[in-house]
Amino acid sequence: MTLTKGRRVRLAADIGLADAVTGTTGAVVGFLSLAAGTEGTVERVDGLLPEPEEVREYRRLKALLDDYGHTMPTESRKRLESQIDALQSEWSAFQERGISVTVRVRFDNGFVLDGAHEHVLTAV
Repeated sequence: MTLTKGRRVRLAADIGLADAVTGTTGAVVGFLSLAAGTEGTVERVDGLLPEPEEVREYRRLKALLDDYGHTMPTESRKRLESQIDALQSEWSAFQERGISVTVRVRFDNGFVLDGAHEHVLTAV
């Protein structure tokens, strides 16, 4: 899901907002949380988390192989393929995770959740 400013979202899981809440006497009086299903609006998208260096290198080497591999000497192509194979696990892990962003959401009940990872939100 691509989150953009103004998009309506819903919490996918219960989120605890703080430690136990204490009263004036210092006694614990409760715990504050937002329930799954609470809806709100994205106020700000903080941006994409940067790709790891290994992912950028995998992309670069793979593009080189795809574009010029057929013209390379056999040994050079094999060395390039082995470098790509060495980065394959990082590439696979990155694809499973996907691109991640954090957002600020103002919920309909007035609460604001800042720095929330997009995987705890679903589109409405």
